[in-house]
Amino acid sequence: MEFKNFVASKPEYEIYKDGNMAVKIYKDVKLKEKCLYAALTHARVETTLVNSFVNIPTLHEVSVIDGKWAITMDWVEGKSLGQLMKENPDKLETYINQFIDIQTELHAQYMPLLSKLKDKMARQIKSLGQIDEIKKYELLTRLDSMPKHIKLCHYDLSPDDVIINDEGTYVINWGSARQGNASADVAKTYMLLCLNYPQAAEMYLNKYCLKSGTAKQYVQKWMPIVAAAQLIKNIPEEKELLMRWIDVVEYE
Repeated sequence: MEFKNFVASKPEYEIYKDGNMAVKIYKDVKLKEKCLYAALTHARVETTLVNSFVNIPTLHEVSVIDGKWAITMDWVEGKSLGQLMKENPDKLETYINQFIDIQTELHAQYMPLLSKLKDKMARQIKSLGQIDEIKKYELLTRLDSMPKHIKLCHYDLSPDDVIINDEGTYVINWGSARQGNASADVAKTYMLLCLNYPQAAEMYLNKYCLKSGTAKQYVQKWMPIVAAAQLIKNIPEEKELLMRWIDVVEYE
């Protein structure tokens, strides 16, 4: 089967538009487990958000296309918040406030059926080859001491994942979602903003903490852990920032 409307390529999959559907095709047949887990995660989030103002594309099918595992869901038309931020820099504060309201709504959902974010982060840190065992121990000890929550964490949320159209607000790309601590999710979003939207990063963190009543230092305690977990992806352009965050033992 040939898909002509290529949209994007990620390390593990490619996305195509097929009519009013988005088709995510995993590149390697060995990624069957990841495909099925991503579909299950999406379905559970979809069920949970049914009464929320935040929408999620409806998942329609998990299939095998030309020997590769694939997920088919609704294609969501519209502009992302990331696009709007670039097109209207004078409205940055408005978009950041809207973004925070969306993320706060997600954190209001409880997801005991999803896998635990802390377990995922621990596995990632343990498998790291870029840091020594002493640093790993420090990070894992800090991770273990952090409060356990069962809130819905997208854990890859950036303005590019929020699409606005006439039908409402949609959040996409749920493959990394887990149950966990909202501040870990915020630390990950802050990291993504530092990498891709640096002009918005500090405004986001300050406004989120103010709106949610969260101490900024508490979010900052997650940053070395989040950075170490992200380092496993081995993305060259991220390495300098991540290593700098990991080297910070405590934020004042």
